[in-house]
Amino acid sequence: MSESVPTEQGGVHGFPAVLATFIGRDAVVGEVAGLLEERRLVTVTGPGGSGKTRLAGQVAERAASRFADGAWLIELASVADPGQVSVAVAASLGIQEQPGVPAELTLAKVLARQQVLLVIDNCEHVISAAAQLCAGLLAACDDVRVLATSREPLAVPGEARYRLGPLSLPGDDSESEAVALFADRARRADARFVLDEVTGPEVGRLVRRLDGMPLAIELAAARVEALGVRQLLGYLDETLGFPDDRFELLAGADRLAAGRHRSLAATVEWSYRLLDEEQRRVFRRLSAFPGPFTLEAAAAVAGADSSPSVLYLVDCSLLSPPHAGADGRARYQMLETLRAYGAKKLAEAGEGQDAAGALAAYAIEVARQAESGLLTNSPREVAAARWLDAEDALMRWALTWALDHDPAAAARLAAVLGWWWRLRGRLASQYGLLGEITARTETGSDDWCAAQLWLSRAATQHREHTAALEQATALAEAAAARGPCRALADGLTMRATALANLERADEATGEARRALQVAREAGDRAAELYALGVLAAATSRVGDLEPAVQIARQAAQITDGVPGMHVRWAGYVLTNILIRAGDSAAAGEVCAAMLARARDAGDVTNQWKLLPYMVTVDLHAGRIGDAAAHLREGLQGCLRTGIWVTLHEYLGCCGYLCAATGRPAEALTMWAAHIALLAGQTGYALNYGRYWVEPRRAARQKLGPGRAQHAEDRGAAMSLIDAAEYALTLIAPTAPQALPAGLAALSARERELVVLVARGRTDAQIAAELSISVSTVRTHLDRIRDKTGCRRRADLTRLALQAELADPPSGPSRGGTRGQPSPQRSRLRKA
Repeated sequence: MSESVPTEQGGVHGFPAVLATFIGRDAVVGEVAGLLEERRLVTVTGPGGSGKTRLAGQVAERAASRFADGAWLIELASVADPGQVSVAVAASLGIQEQPGVPAELTLAKVLARQQVLLVIDNCEHVISAAAQLCAGLLAACDDVRVLATSREPLAVPGEARYRLGPLSLPGDDSESEAVALFADRARRADARFVLDEVTGPEVGRLVRRLDGMPLAIELAAARVEALGVRQLLGYLDETLGFPDDRFELLAGADRLAAGRHRSLAATVEWSYRLLDEEQRRVFRRLSAFPGPFTLEAAAAVAGADSSPSVLYLVDCSLLSPPHAGADGRARYQMLETLRAYGAKKLAEAGEGQDAAGALAAYAIEVARQAESGLLTNSPREVAAARWLDAEDALMRWALTWALDHDPAAAARLAAVLGWWWRLRGRLASQYGLLGEITARTETGSDDWCAAQLWLSRAATQHREHTAALEQATALAEAAAARGPCRALADGLTMRATALANLERADEATGEARRALQVAREAGDRAAELYALGVLAAATSRVGDLEPAVQIARQAAQITDGVPGMHVRWAGYVLTNILIRAGDSAAAGEVCAAMLARARDAGDVTNQWKLLPYMVTVDLHAGRIGDAAAHLREGLQGCLRTGIWVTLHEYLGCCGYLCAATGRPAEALTMWAAHIALLAGQTGYALNYGRYWVEPRRAARQKLGPGRAQHAEDRGAAMSLIDAAEYALTLIAPTAPQALPAGLAALSARERELVVLVARGRTDAQIAAELSISVSTVRTHLDRIRDKTGCRRRADLTRLALQAELADPPSGPSRGGTRGQPSPQRSRLRKA
């Protein structure tokens, strides 16, 4: 997952490796790239097989350097449910869904800080949802641009539509894009193929018959070795006599493309008819896959003897050549146009349900095999997680299918995927799905118990602690009749966790001891580790730090035969308690080791939890540079991925860093922001404030009452995002100046615009406030970017905060709950 998170660099991300040469369309690429400079949404329309996806990739490669955060591919072909469009986009960008927050709102909050090009491919089957999402993002995120591909326009205001025509056809000679494409692909199929005075005119007639459609040309060229150009023409003439309704699934809303649909339909039809019966059967079955698939997967769905047919379908261009996925395994893929055709043939043959059942069974088997790796404390964990990363589309499809057809199978699948979701920081977002699965599964069954445990864990991450307690209680009661077992120990441990989070520490301690006893009686080391960790945390909450350290050390010593996630979590608990007990040296050793392991494993959850502790031990050891680097890593990572829940901890750490570097006003601002943002949360979280009593007193004394109050008022009024952005200015590699050089070069109007950007105003809102046009606002902002070097709106916000051009007034920031960030920044007062 970490590879898919938007980074500080540009470039293209998520696009598959292209093995074939891009032929023609140079002028078109330039035209579409030019449109993207002028318009924020460009939709390339055209029939299936016209080359929209490949064109979009070329445009993205050309335009990516203009975007600080690069160009990102979002593939919607495998998204069957329109309600999952926002979720799929977030997953493609590595943005974590937030508890109780719609995915589209989380996207807007994160992307409002980015300067990025989103390439949203294959929108036609979820056109309304895609249009709604694009409209929302463009309204909330002025530095986001979208390049969409669809068989019909999105019909969003401001959309620029580019109708993709066919490749150029030959005139009197054979020099054309269509002929060049055919010749290139034909030489790949037959190294002896040459374009000469005999084949040239024949190829010219052939590509004209195919209306210059790239996919049709590639399918025809793949057959040149077996049939020759002349026989290809004969087959095409014969097949063009078939009625268009044989391919109605490929028909879009573009009536002007009907003729090209007919030539493409004919080409696919005769390509299919030229296959023998076994090859047709394999082609149909492979169309059931929602995304790329391995040869092993093909065998599971299309039969153990399907490999020769798979390889032949690649030779015929009915499958794309394999390329390595996130796990290094080679995967094949069927173009969406061909998949739609295959799905129609699958239904006509009455094989749809059988293929879906085989595909679901394969998905469950993949998850089962991956589980054996996820539950280890070894490199197998990393390999297993990457395997599931590569099979993300399949797992989403399988869960949806199983929920409707076999809820018990859905529960088994979710129980395995829970480990992966937790590793990648996605567990909280599955709360609703897990609730639906447990509701449809027989209460008390093994499958129900496994899913119920993950439901309680998801509720905990969702901060629904009362619900988590109820769910854990139901699990413990259901498992009690079985005697000492993992399910009972897990239920009791989750009860203890929920009680601790509800500030019922004494009850939590008692329940954790019961869980520990059950785990030991059952001989389950993983359950024992988790019970010990929760017991240590609960014991520390009542102030018994010395015994809490001893218990936490017992948990950390259990490393064999337990999940790596448990080991890293135990290290996190031990680090926490050691810091509170005053042993920062020991805490630093544990934290550094666990942080390194979390990074290696892609353990997002523990990585962001451990980094604030690493900052703390760095500061205690006087490693100011390391503390700033770890703090910067944590803040940037949380802001990029939308993991807001740990942001407030970084604010407190930033206060300590500022105090350690002689900046008392900034320290007070950060601490005040931290405390204000924790208002309404558990008293345990606020207990950390007691460590600041002496540093805050010293900072106030140094500043004097007036300046100290001003600094604290400023922090108390900041939203979470404002405070995080301000923290980033304070830990920049270079020391902040009173007035950065870039700002000094700005005119009064330009500085006014910077302040408005820092307030969270969109371009349209700034235009209305200043009574100027939106285009004028954008012209001013482009000039400001040139002068300051700040490409993102987030960078301009930091600039304003750093220079203290503006201060937030007292009172809550707009957008509701202060701890929930808004796409708009909190209000800032113009200097």
